[in-house]
Amino acid sequence: GKIAAIQYARENKVPCLGICLGMQCAVIEYARNVLNKPHAHSAEFVEGLEEDHNDIVVFMPEGDRERMGGTMRLGSRETCLKQGSLVHRLYGNIDNVLERHRHRYEVNPGFVNVFEKAGLHFVGRNTDGSGDRMEVIELEESIHPYFVGAQYHPEFTSRPQKPNPLFLGLMKASQHARLVAGKTLQTNDPPVTTV
Repeated sequence: GKIAAIQYARENKVPCLGICLGMQCAVIEYARNVLNKPHAHSAEFVEGLEEDHNDIVVFMPEGDRERMGGTMRLGSRETCLKQGSLVHRLYGNIDNVLERHRHRYEVNPGFVNVFEKAGLHFVGRNTDGSGDRMEVIELEESIHPYFVGAQYHPEFTSRPQKPNPLFLGLMKASQHARLVAGKTLQTNDPPVTTV
C-alpha cells in the first residue's frame, strides 16, 4: 500500500512527504521502479535476522537485535543540509538543523551513489559522528514539484503557529499544483500525500 501510493505520487507529480518509514518506503519504491531492482526491500520487512544484498534499508550497525530496549536512534540529532537543495531553502538556508528521531533502520549507505546517479538526492546527512546516515531525500524540482522524505520526525518540532518547514513546503507545493491545474479544492479531493 505505502509503496504503491508513493509510486503514484512520484509518477503523477503529486506532492509527497515521507516521514521515517515513509522515507524508507520512498527509497525502496525508487529502487524498484527507477533502478529496476524489483526485489528491493527493507530488512525490517523480512522474516528472520539475515540481511541480504536486496536490503535497501538496513538495521543500524550499532543496534542490538537481542536487546531492543534502548538501542534505537532516539532524540534530537543534528542534520547537515546540502546547500542549494529545496530542503535547505525551506529551512531558511540554515546548514545544520536539529530534528528528533525514533528509528532502528536506515538507508543502506552502500546504495547512496547509485541513487544519486539516478536522480534521488540525499540532501540531509547525519553529523554526530555515529556514521554516514542519510536523513533527507528529495527529487529535483524540475522533475517533481515536491518529493521529499525525512528519516526524522518533523511533527515533533511543529507547533500550531510554527509548523516544521517540511510541512510548509508540502502545503505550498500542493497549493501551487492546484493553481497550475486550475482546480479548486473539493471536499472529497485530497490535496496532498503523506506516508
